[in-house]
Amino acid sequence: MQNSPDRVAEAQLSNPALWASGADRKETPTDVALKALQKRPKFSIRMQIYVAVAVSFVIFFGVAMSLLITTYLIEHKVRFLEISNSYLFEIQQARRFEKNFFLYGTNMDEALENIANARQVLLENAEGLEGVMGEKGFSIILPRLKEYEDSLLKLRQSELSSGGDSSPLKKQAEAEVRRNGQEIVNFAEHLMQEEKRALDKMILLSRKVHIYSFVFLFCFFAFNTYFLGRRVLRPLWRFVAYAERIATGDYSPITPARRYRDEFSNLAVAINKMIREIEIKQDQLIQSHKVAAIGLLTSGVAHELNNPINNINITAEYILENYDGLDNQEKRRLLGEIMQQGDRASSTVKELLHFTRVKPDAFEQLDITSVIEDILRLLQNQMNLNGITVEKDYPPVVPVVNGNRNNLQQVFLNLLTNAIQAMPSGGKLRLVISDTHVGLLKIDVIDTGVGIKQEHLQLIFDPYFTTKNINEGTGLGLSVCFGIIKKHTGKIMVSSEVGKGSTFSVYLPCFSPDSSRGAETGAGGIQEISR
Repeated sequence: MQNSPDRVAEAQLSNPALWASGADRKETPTDVALKALQKRPKFSIRMQIYVAVAVSFVIFFGVAMSLLITTYLIEHKVRFLEISNSYLFEIQQARRFEKNFFLYGTNMDEALENIANARQVLLENAEGLEGVMGEKGFSIILPRLKEYEDSLLKLRQSELSSGGDSSPLKKQAEAEVRRNGQEIVNFAEHLMQEEKRALDKMILLSRKVHIYSFVFLFCFFAFNTYFLGRRVLRPLWRFVAYAERIATGDYSPITPARRYRDEFSNLAVAINKMIREIEIKQDQLIQSHKVAAIGLLTSGVAHELNNPINNINITAEYILENYDGLDNQEKRRLLGEIMQQGDRASSTVKELLHFTRVKPDAFEQLDITSVIEDILRLLQNQMNLNGITVEKDYPPVVPVVNGNRNNLQQVFLNLLTNAIQAMPSGGKLRLVISDTHVGLLKIDVIDTGVGIKQEHLQLIFDPYFTTKNINEGTGLGLSVCFGIIKKHTGKIMVSSEVGKGSTFSVYLPCFSPDSSRGAETGAGGIQEISR
C-alpha cells in the first residue's frame, strides 16, 4: 500500500534528519563547482617550488661552469704566457752572449747553453704549445732555433780557423748569426705579444661573464620571488574576498580561476563543501523553525479543529438519541452537517500539512498573494484573539514573482507572527503590495505595535539576536528571513519608530523569461539592513 502525501509529510516532520537527504537531491551549482575544481590537472605550489629550485640549481650550475671555464682558460693563457716569457728570456740571454762573443770573443758556451735551455722549454711544453700555436706553428720554431744554434757553432768554428782575423768566412758566419738571432727574437716577441692580447681578451670575457651572470641571477631571483609571491598572495586575496562574500550571506560556490589544481584548489573544495553543508543546515534550520512556529499556531489550530469536532459530536449524539423519531430527510440533513464539519476539520489539517510539507528547493512562478493568504488563514484565530484587524492593499493585477513557495511562506509567517506579537493589546496590520516598475515587487508588512529601538535595527537580522524575554524567542526568525530573501536575490528592509510600529519591506524579483532570479535594488529613505 502506497503512502499518501500527507503521511509522507508527517514522516518527514517526525524525522528532521531526512529534510536535507541527498538521496533525491539534484545536482546543485556547488556540486558542479566542486567537479570543475577537481577535474583540472594538478600542479601544486610544492611542485612549483621544486621546479623553481631545480631551475635555480641548473642556472647556478651553468653560471659556475662558465666561471670555471673562463678561469681555466685564463690560467691556461697565463701559463702559456709564462712559457713564452721563459723562452724569450733564454733567447735574449743567448743574444747578449752572442754580442759578447762579437766584442770580446767570449761567452759562446753560455749562448749555446741558453739555446739548449730554450729548446728544453719548448720540448717540455710541446703539447700545450702545439695546442695553442698549432701543429704548423710549432713545427717552425724548433728548426729556426736549430738554425740559430748551428750558425753560432759555425761562427765559433770560423773564429778558430781564422785566428781572429776578419776573413770573408767569418763575416758571412757573423751575418748569418745576426739574421737567425733576430728572426728567433722577433718570433718570440711576436708570440709573447699575441699571448698578451689573448690573455687580455680572456680577462675581458671573464669580466663580462661575471657581470652578465650577476645581472641574470638578480633578474632571475627577482622574477622568481615575484612569481612565487604572486602565486601565493593572489589566491590569498581571492579567498579573503570569498570569506567576506560568504559572511554577507552570499553562498555562491567558488569556481575555478586557473587551469590547474594546487593547494588553494583543495582549500576551495573544502570551502565549497562547507558552503554546501551551510546550505543544507540552513534548509534544515528553516524547516525546524517552521515546525517550531507551529507551536505559535496551536491555539488557533486547536480552535479551528475543536469547533467542527464539537459540532460533529453534538450532531451525532442528537441523531443517536432521536434516531427513531427522525425521518429520512432529517437524517440526511444532519449527516450532511456532520460531513460538512468533517470537511472543515480536514481542510484545516491539510492547510497545516501543506505548510509543513518539505518541498524541493526549486524556484517557480508564484502569486505572492496566495502565499500570504495561506499564512493569514493559519494566523486568523490568533489575530482574532489579540484583537488585530487586517487591512489589505493589493493592486488589481499582482505581478508574478520567481521564488520558492515553501521558503517564502516561512518568511511571511515570521514577519506576520512578529507583527502580531508586537501588538499584544490589539492593533492594525496592513499588507501593501506594490510594483516598483524596476523588475521588483514590494511587499510591506506594517504594524502599529511597540516598535524597535534605533540601536537594534542593525542587529535584528543577526542570528540569535532577540529583544524578547527568555523562552519567548530564539532570535533566528529574522535571520532565516534574511537568508531566504538573499537567496531569492531580493532585499529585506525595515523602518521603525518606538511606540508607533514597524514596517518590514520585502523586495522580490518579478518573473522574467530572460532571468529566473531577478535583480537587487534599494529604496531611499528606509533603513536598509545588510550583513
